[in-house]
Amino acid sequence: MTRLADAWKSHLLSTLSGSSEGRPAWVERLEDGGDAGFFGPGSASWAVHGELPTMVAGIRSLLMQALHPGALAGVHDWSRYREDPLGRLSGTIRWLMTVTFADTATAVAESQRVGRFHERVTGTYLDANGDEREYAAGDPELLDWVHSVFTDSFLACQLLWGSPIPGGADAYVSEWAKAGELIGVEQPPRSAAALKEHLHSVYAAGTLKHDERVAEIVHFIRNPPLSRGVLPAYRVLFAGAVASIPREYRELLGLGRPLFPAVTTTRVVLGGVRRILGRRSTSEDAALRRIARISASV
Repeated sequence: MTRLADAWKSHLLSTLSGSSEGRPAWVERLEDGGDAGFFGPGSASWAVHGELPTMVAGIRSLLMQALHPGALAGVHDWSRYREDPLGRLSGTIRWLMTVTFADTATAVAESQRVGRFHERVTGTYLDANGDEREYAAGDPELLDWVHSVFTDSFLACQLLWGSPIPGGADAYVSEWAKAGELIGVEQPPRSAAALKEHLHSVYAAGTLKHDERVAEIVHFIRNPPLSRGVLPAYRVLFAGAVASIPREYRELLGLGRPLFPAVTTTRVVLGGVRRILGRRSTSEDAALRRIARISASV
């Protein structure tokens, strides 16, 4: 059983970080720097992004992002998710963990790196009214949608499956607004109520839509090219992500609420993953070593 758990842990860490040890070069660099970062130990962002509900939140945010035809066009036209889905996943995790746990200079540099990549992501798409529109990944509307559904997904999953958030939901939304600003969001929501109201305003405006592209990416997210050993657990987490999405968005995605108790089953799976991976990520450990070094030198 120990050998099986070790093999599963190695494969899971490779899937999430690109390294079987969970310590790619970018994690090693989190030990460098001269300050605690934008958030630091005890912050809402450390609490949310340091726990395993992030695994479900990542799935949920990808589903929600797909509902905006402009955001989906950028993925459809430019992303290599079909050829290298795990590369895209590890890239997103790298940005998330770096902004959360790195010193401020490294967090800014990582956000600028992502921004430079986005500079070439341009094209056209058909909006919900069937009109052709131009898009660029750096458009305020698209950045705003991606940031908002990301924040909403990580908050919702933490509230369902995680430990209490220091300062509550408002603290997390307010803190993580800094990450939005780093990638160019002009006025990110700063409270849970403002976030919910903003998402509803986009839905009520008729901006979101379902089409064959949405169906295609939902199918891909439901059936990613993972190993047979990981897929059963992933399917539970996918169902948990779907169950956590409000009904109006689920209907736009063409998804029904799971027929089994997905919230409870997801809690069980996350508990099992926690026993295998441990309670702290390698990114958080690296950040704590940096902060300890800084404190010792004062």
